[in-house]
Amino acid sequence: MTVFILVAGAFTGPHVWRDTAARLAGKGAEVHTAALTGLGGRPAGDVAAVDLETHIADVLAVIDRVGAGPGREIVLVGHDYGIHPVLGAADRRAGAIARIIHLDAGMPQDGVPALASVPDERLRERLSGGGDGGGGEGERDRLSASAGEERAGELPPPDRDAWPLWGSTAGLSDEALDGLTARAAPQPLGTLLQPLRLTGAAAQVPATGVLCTGNGPGIELVQLGVDAGDPALVALAGRGVTFFELPTGHWPMLSCPAELAGVLLAAAGGGGHRLSSADAARTPPHLRPFLLDVPERPRERTGNTDLYLPDGPGPHPAVVFVHGGPVPAGVRPTPRDWPTLTGYARYVAGLGAAAVTLDHRLHAVSDYGRAAEDVAAAVERVRADLRVDGDRVALWFFSGGGPLTADWLAAPPAWLRCLAANYPILAPLPGWGLSGARFRPVEAVARAGKLPVVLVRAGREIAGIAVTVEEFLTEAARCGADVEVVDVPEGRHGFETLDPTDDAREAVRRAVAAVLARLTA
Repeated sequence: MTVFILVAGAFTGPHVWRDTAARLAGKGAEVHTAALTGLGGRPAGDVAAVDLETHIADVLAVIDRVGAGPGREIVLVGHDYGIHPVLGAADRRAGAIARIIHLDAGMPQDGVPALASVPDERLRERLSGGGDGGGGEGERDRLSASAGEERAGELPPPDRDAWPLWGSTAGLSDEALDGLTARAAPQPLGTLLQPLRLTGAAAQVPATGVLCTGNGPGIELVQLGVDAGDPALVALAGRGVTFFELPTGHWPMLSCPAELAGVLLAAAGGGGHRLSSADAARTPPHLRPFLLDVPERPRERTGNTDLYLPDGPGPHPAVVFVHGGPVPAGVRPTPRDWPTLTGYARYVAGLGAAAVTLDHRLHAVSDYGRAAEDVAAAVERVRADLRVDGDRVALWFFSGGGPLTADWLAAPPAWLRCLAANYPILAPLPGWGLSGARFRPVEAVARAGKLPVVLVRAGREIAGIAVTVEEFLTEAARCGADVEVVDVPEGRHGFETLDPTDDAREAVRRAVAAVLARLTA
């Protein structure tokens, strides 16, 4: 018999599992919900003494009471914050656990507190004692409903409008959201601030990730991370972790309990999608050949930039290509050597414009600020080169580099003659937790004025990214922005190396021609 132990996330308790638990039981499973101290379990008492170890002990008590044995397979399910006590308990009872299910939860690491998984960056800074994160009075007011006073030893639960700080409410009815708010409990701060301690035993237990695509990436984006060499994701592929998707927000036990129960039962049986491991026999998609056959050209490497010069004395107009991400810091080769960027650079240089590829420090979602600094510094260095016409520059962004377009759209300098973007992310994805107005191209395009924009749209785009593109185009049309769309109807995200079709090649030629026409006008 499958024995589920369900552990809820921040501010919530066993009540959130009611409908899902009933459906699991109806299918013959044994179901237990772990009541964590202060969150539906025993009263916290001295709340300052309640920490992550307290909640790990709560889960251990359920495991020991339920008892593993022949024919009884214990499956631990951790939602949101709940994955931290689940992993802590599994690390101590690894031999008793058949599977760990991460329900729209991260991959906590040894020595890292649960606070690191809180989506909203300014809320993380405030709770860790780092100030208000640079927000103004309005931002502080917005956070106050969730941040509370640290000295009280607990974090007051969100009010009804503040739940999105903790995860997407997509799929929740008004009734469900009202109920979530009414029954929410304060979260003891120690549970978020105390580092998780793991010996490695839990990593040997079979695991499944259930990804809620209304709140974060789906399997396709996770696979891209494996292909890019993200060490944490590569490890998941090597372990044979399985994955499921649910097209809903962060609270599937409330928005789609029947579908969640079905996924949990399938996961307990070992089902699900397995990631493809990166190996020597399979060239990762981002390292496959560029779809155009362009000749080699010399390049000059200075710091984090490579400059490809066309024939002739110059000064030449220039196109600066900005890679996407996040890309793990240790990935080799680095993005400026990836075939897509080198292919575009050689192609553009062959057509008479200088081309620049660069590496920037977008290694995590929290790195957009320093990545923007890297791009701005590289652009100024290129413009200062006497062989480059500093008054005729185009910037071309890719994929996760899309949010970096916001600064340039919001205040385009006179020398920026064109901005281009291929299959870009044009608004922060759910679960990113980027606060404030920066890095939101959907909002920035209203201030772009007469800046020409060339947008290359993949017809088979990842759904969550496609939504941001359509939002951008809708806003661009509303404010009269100068946007030309180059469609690749059968192209996927990263089509230049994934889909070397005649239609894709023609789209690349059209996009380059459109950018160069605006650059030289």
